[in-house]
Amino acid sequence: MSERAAPFHCPYCGDEDLRPHEAGHGAWECAACNRAFQLRFLGLLARGVAGGPDDRP
Repeated sequence: MSERAAPFHCPYCGDEDLRPHEAGHGAWECAACNRAFQLRFLGLLARGVAGGPDDRP
């Protein structure tokens, strides 16, 4: 089983100084802006679902 990929930059300030946060799996903290955030995989998107980018008129 492969390890999950780490984020490359903070979604708030864009800095790259990220470390795992003590809150658990998927939690990260940014040393630059002093924020903590969590990433979570929601699922796969089905092709052809109404409202998708390919369904534009």
